[in-house]
Amino acid sequence: MRFIFLIMALFLASLNLRPVITSVSPLLGTIQETLGMNGSTASLLTSLPVLCMGFFAPAAVKLSKRWTLERTIAYCLILIGAATAARYVVNTAWLMLATAFLAGMGIAIIGPLLSGFIKKNFSNPSSVVGVYSMAMVIGAALGSALSVPLQNKLNHSWQASVATWSVLAVIALFFWWRPIQKTANTPSPGAAGISSAAVNNGLKLPLRNKRAWLLTCFFGMMAFMFYSITAWLPPIVQEMGYDKRTAGMILTLFTLVQIPVSFLLPILVSRFQHRVVWLIGCSVMELVGLVLLQTSVTPWLTCIFLGIGAGGLFPMALMLPIDEATNMEEVNALSAMTQSGGYIFASLGPLSVGMIHDYTGNFPPAILGLTVVVLIMIVVQFRIGNRKMKPVPIRENEKISG
Repeated sequence: MRFIFLIMALFLASLNLRPVITSVSPLLGTIQETLGMNGSTASLLTSLPVLCMGFFAPAAVKLSKRWTLERTIAYCLILIGAATAARYVVNTAWLMLATAFLAGMGIAIIGPLLSGFIKKNFSNPSSVVGVYSMAMVIGAALGSALSVPLQNKLNHSWQASVATWSVLAVIALFFWWRPIQKTANTPSPGAAGISSAAVNNGLKLPLRNKRAWLLTCFFGMMAFMFYSITAWLPPIVQEMGYDKRTAGMILTLFTLVQIPVSFLLPILVSRFQHRVVWLIGCSVMELVGLVLLQTSVTPWLTCIFLGIGAGGLFPMALMLPIDEATNMEEVNALSAMTQSGGYIFASLGPLSVGMIHDYTGNFPPAILGLTVVVLIMIVVQFRIGNRKMKPVPIRENEKISG
């Protein structure tokens, strides 16, 4: 029973981490027209939350030490829900960007802590990452698939459509506000590796560990690709001559393909090992998708290759810190570092695509740039390889300042 409760809590919290971003993409044209945004400004609706995920991820380390991991996640769910609900009254571009900023703060802090939560509470954490990543993909799919239908149902109000996703935070809070505290205090198999020295020393980022920087580079390029495709795939498809509804459905297929992939891949990697093969295989899928996106091949097929690649790379990026660290404390620190640096870089993705489109007037040059990013990512994956890092060094001068 305890296992089921913890899995549900993990699933529902993870479900809240993407709809606030993906629900905007199918309605981006309408939002631009209503609020008077150009392409570069509109891209901030995706880039800004991702940038927040980078800047505020290290705060997860200090806040979890002050409030406990579970309580910090509950507070962040409240922040995400409130920011999403506030979109119901949005009538200016700056207010819409403010909601993206606040939601991004909440997502930034929850992300690393859920990795630590998995390490703490589950004896086989690598396989449980599939639940975490699958829930995020399902949330992303729901946001992209239902935004236009919800707009049509809610008196053609895009504000009501994007605000509806605050309901997910309310549901998750039933598991995280009080019940999770009692359950999490129970000794668990995954918590056995936490040393008292690690707790007493506090949490630090492994800033002097070269391999930690390698994982950060991989996370950044993976997220760069994911958010660029999520933000701009519908406009790219519309430029190819398809209508808004079809473009939204193609984005939905892109996210739906990721659901089984993101769930199964961590299990397959945990069983068969040789993770570098899985990493490069997923990158090749993205590479094929980008090449097809510049040909006359139907985007319905193209998005399947892109979905397989993105759906596989994301759980792998989440799994690497869990797999390489020795306890919950180190997972929190390593995840905070990879997600902080990674998301800061990733925030440039949607923004750069928007700027290149504004400058050239079309998408092929931007797609070519994304292709180069994937090629560099493959080189980094070769460097990561199959071996694991040595224990993350804990140094006094690497403490999170605060």
